[in-house]
Amino acid sequence: QVQLVESGGGLVQAGGSLRLSCATSGRTFSRSAMGWFRQAPGKEREFVAAVSGSGGLTLYADSVKGRFTISRDNAENTVYLQMNSLKPEDTAVYYCAASPNPYRSRVPYDYDYWGQGTQVTVSS
Repeated sequence: QVQLVESGGGLVQAGGSLRLSCATSGRTFSRSAMGWFRQAPGKEREFVAAVSGSGGLTLYADSVKGRFTISRDNAENTVYLQMNSLKPEDTAVYYCAASPNPYRSRVPYDYDYWGQGTQVTVSS
């Protein structure tokens, strides 16, 4: 049973920073690409960032490029999302997701396990 547990969400002012963490268990972590997605009220879930199983390759949505950084610690089975220069439009529930293969992807269907989500609220 694969489990993903996100943490680190909260309320922050525009321009501030947050770091999300996603601790995983139940799968060989280094063989699993990891992704972050988000869903705002009334909107569809959207891709934010992804990292390959080795951690050497990353992928970002245009809306967060240059502000967010995805990274992973394969020794700790944890993936992170460092979010800087936050904007009110970044407000959403953020989900981490695990892929059954090591290739990063922006497509939700390429991920088979999801966390419960953590709320990020950015005030103006």
